Amino acid sequence: MSPTTELAQALIRRPSNTPDDADCQPLLCERLSALGFACEPMRFGEVDNLWARHGSGGPLFCFAGHTDVVPTGPETKWRHPPFAATLSGGMIYGRGAADMKGSIAAFITACERFIASHPQHGGSIALLLTSDEEGPAVDGTVRVIETLEGRNEKIDWCLVGEPTSTARVGDVVKNGRRGSLSGYLTIKGVQGHVAYPHLARNPVHQAAPALAELVAIEWDQGNDHFPPTSLQIANINAGTGASNIIPGELEVMFNFRFSTEQTEEGLRQQVAALLERHGLEYELRWSLSGNPFLTEGGELLEATTAAIEKICGYTPEVNTAGGTSDGRFIAPTGAQVLELGPLNTTIHKVDECVSVADLNTLSAIYEQILVRLLSTR
Repeated sequence: MSPTTELAQALIRRPSNTPDDADCQPLLCERLSALGFACEPMRFGEVDNLWARHGSGGPLFCFAGHTDVVPTGPETKWRHPPFAATLSGGMIYGRGAADMKGSIAAFITACERFIASHPQHGGSIALLLTSDEEGPAVDGTVRVIETLEGRNEKIDWCLVGEPTSTARVGDVVKNGRRGSLSGYLTIKGVQGHVAYPHLARNPVHQAAPALAELVAIEWDQGNDHFPPTSLQIANINAGTGASNIIPGELEVMFNFRFSTEQTEEGLRQQVAALLERHGLEYELRWSLSGNPFLTEGGELLEATTAAIEKICGYTPEVNTAGGTSDGRFIAPTGAQVLELGPLNTTIHKVDECVSVADLNTLSAIYEQILVRLLSTR
């Protein structure tokens, strides 16, 4: 087995359900320290983070990722135990194999080979790892970035190892992500008996026209880099479960995935104006997961595209589709941020898996990116 395969299996065997790192980061710190990285654990609340740096000069290239994984669900549904890291048919099975312990293993082995062949490389290489990407994401990457900003330690280029590939490894690179804004809406009514509606006020009936208008709005048409902004209602809840009671409240959860054509404040104002126009009595709480970000061009995108062309023989598609990532905390510092990782076909699923061959290819791509950015400086 390759060093990348062995390390990926060692990480997968650690049941690091958010925010428990399950000693993944100490294992990685041991490997990185042997390469000459200065490892700096950063624990905030219940979250373990690791900042490791090789070199002190600029420019600073950073691999970013997360050691935590989502829950497995019933383990009896899995063909192979989710934390056994079973190797079968050229695939490694286990929770986190694709999202994203495989990428982290490829980070490390790429660094090992690059530093062995370029011990006096230009600039610096860093790794930023957290155990809080799949969870609330309040004590993870965002806190590490705050710490780095506080001491004026700037990342120039950041490659996030999220699983971006669709049909073959390296076929898709993410150069940005849409923003994510969630709304938690409560429509106030008056509870009562369904036989006496004049003595009650049904919030479902009152809210229905407003919600119908809300979901029909064309927020924008997107742009060259982002699809149109979309709103999806995620949950609606009202009533006591009895068919003879008019509910007193209606609760609605919804989410915007928004492009750079919109702002958080603009979306909030539009929703509030619509609710006011419909004369609703309501409470509305907002939660911003992240604003949209975009790396339109630059050295990192050029190096990543060239590396994939050299290793794989094809040119990747570059887009901003998909959910959020921790890149949203790094991009506002001015860093160029891209995402590149293995196939995303099994992430968060039963029998999550990753191809051994793909991990070796991914490690070679990561190494080639380092060569193109840091070997000649």
